[in-house]
Amino acid sequence: MSSADPYTQKAEKKAEGLTPQQKIDGLKQILKTTKYCMFTTRSPTGELHSRCMAPASTESLWFSFIANNATFKFDEIEADGHVNVSFLDPSSTSWVSVTGKARISNDREFIKKLWSPLVAAWFGDLGDGVHKGDENDSRVSAIQVVPDEIRYWYATRSSIGQMAEIATSAITGGTAAPGELRTITKAEIQLVEGLNTA
Repeated sequence: MSSADPYTQKAEKKAEGLTPQQKIDGLKQILKTTKYCMFTTRSPTGELHSRCMAPASTESLWFSFIANNATFKFDEIEADGHVNVSFLDPSSTSWVSVTGKARISNDREFIKKLWSPLVAAWFGDLGDGVHKGDENDSRVSAIQVVPDEIRYWYATRSSIGQMAEIATSAITGGTAAPGELRTITKAEIQLVEGLNTA
């Protein structure tokens, strides 16, 4: 890493020595406070498309969504499964960025496990007797994001503490980093997921 980026160096140094479990616990704390994320796919011509989505499950380190497979995001995932899922907690400034690969599932049992009656509002009953907007509707699919890496900013100071550190650094020429920049690596993700599926 370049020494021309002291902010990142300082924030990563603060996170040194954390165990994988401590990093996962910090991630889970942020995810508990955020209900929505930006889900980004890549079009066949290279443009990035983002949309706000609510994960149906974040219990493991895989992120699952219920979505309408008639939308263009499914075409984009089929063409290029590389995606990004990002979360922000504006009250603390903590954020999460997940890079990984999306997989589409039409497994009805899996979909039923993720289903919530509120999701029906996004599908609607088309009145044709087939597309009823329930978990058995053929338009309903699941998307699973299998992370390659999870990077997140874990704020360690209150909003007032953050502002004080930023102001002090601006005056003194120092570098503010009122939190920790943490990375959960692919190897750590695979280890945890292997333990969860054993």
